[in-house]
Amino acid sequence: MTSALLDRALIEEATKKSGLVWVKGPGTAARALWHVWHEGAACVVGDGPGEQPLPGLADGVSAEVTVRSKDKGGRLVSWTATVVELPSGSAEWAAAVAELKGKRLNAPDGEAMTGRWARECRVLRLEPTGATAPLPDGSLAEAPLPTPVTTRRPAPAGLPRLLLKRKRRRA
Repeated sequence: MTSALLDRALIEEATKKSGLVWVKGPGTAARALWHVWHEGAACVVGDGPGEQPLPGLADGVSAEVTVRSKDKGGRLVSWTATVVELPSGSAEWAAAVAELKGKRLNAPDGEAMTGRWARECRVLRLEPTGATAPLPDGSLAEAPLPTPVTTRRPAPAGLPRLLLKRKRRRA
């Protein structure tokens, strides 16, 4: 009993403090999503023009949520969630959107965004199902995808002298 309460408290506190969670739906890769914690669940908005995509997240499916530390960026806790889609215009939808609206940065339409969300987007609740998942033993880092892009070449050896020469002339 106390273990379940401690897990629930850890999930809630970690998710409240983190502005970003990684969500992995069935058959999809984990994706970073901004969210708000509202009435015992993480709420997200997306799948509309100018909003975050929510692939694999549908009403009733199970998703894995990984919460990162806000200051260090490392994994704090992973938990399983049940996805619940809030019907547009319902009281639950209005309460969740009121919280989400305050956290949405750089909205292209300002105050009209809630109307756009009602018409074109989905608002989802990620409700914790119970216990936390154990932390992995090894690194979960993946190799970067191949790309033709390269990093810049090393700085020329004489560059520091040129920069120092400019500073001396100004003084």
